[in-house]
Amino acid sequence: MRRPLIGMTAYAQQVQYGSNDLMAGMLPMTYVRAVHATGGRAVLITPDDPDKDLIDSLDGIVFSGGGDIDPAYWGAERHPETDVDPARDEAELLLMRAALEAGLPVLGVCRGMQVLAVAAGGTLHQHLPDLIGHDRHRAAAGTDPLAADASAYGKHDVVVRAGSRAHQLLGGRLTVNSFHHQAVDDAGACEAVGWCPDDRVVEIIEHPGHPFALGVQWHPERTPDLRVFAALAEAAARRAGLAPAAIASKAALAA
Repeated sequence: MRRPLIGMTAYAQQVQYGSNDLMAGMLPMTYVRAVHATGGRAVLITPDDPDKDLIDSLDGIVFSGGGDIDPAYWGAERHPETDVDPARDEAELLLMRAALEAGLPVLGVCRGMQVLAVAAGGTLHQHLPDLIGHDRHRAAAGTDPLAADASAYGKHDVVVRAGSRAHQLLGGRLTVNSFHHQAVDDAGACEAVGWCPDDRVVEIIEHPGHPFALGVQWHPERTPDLRVFAALAEAAARRAGLAPAAIASKAALAA
C-alpha cells in the first residue's frame, strides 16, 4: 500500500557543488527523514512557478523553516533586521491559502507556522528582542542554523492550553529547541494554544475550522520527538483513504 504523499516547501539558494556554482532547490534532510520516519513519502516543492493545482496531488504538506516573511503582507513597515525572500513568500502564501481552502492537512515548522498565521489573516512581531528584551529564542550569534544540531538552538519550555488539539498530541508541557527572531503576534483565524512560559512568545497555533492545520515555532525535525510529523501522516492517510496500519509501524519507530 502506498504511503501518504507529503509535500515539503523548499527554498532556492545559490550553492557551490563541485566546480559548479548554481541555483538549487534546498531543504535539510532532517525534514525528509522526519516525514519518512513517520510513514509519509516526502516530495520537495520549490518556490518557482507556484500554482494551486499542486494541492490536488498531495495528501498533506509541510511548510518548512527559513527566513523572514515580508511585513507588507500585514501592512507593516520593514524592520531593519528583517530579511525577505519575495519569491518564497509569494509561493508559500499562495500554497498555504490553497491548502487551507482545500482542507489539506498542514504542518508549519518555525517560519512555516508564521506563514500559517499570515495566510490566516494574522500578523507577526518582526524582531523579538525589541519585544522581550533578549535573543534567547535563537542560538548564539554566528551560529549557522543549517549546520547546528539541536543543542545549538535556543532551548526553553512550552506550555500548552488544555483542551486544544495540540494538548491532546503533546501534553501540557514540553521542552523545545528554537531558532527565530520573528514570532506570531495575532494568529488571525488560527488560535494560539502554546507559549513560552518565560515571555509568552507564541509557540503553537492551530486552525479550529480545519481538519488538521498545526504550526509549531520550534524544530521537531532535529529532535527524536516526531509526534507532530506522525500526526500529520495520520491526517494525510485519513484524507487519502489509507488504512492507519499503513503508517503505524513507521510512526512507532519515531516514538
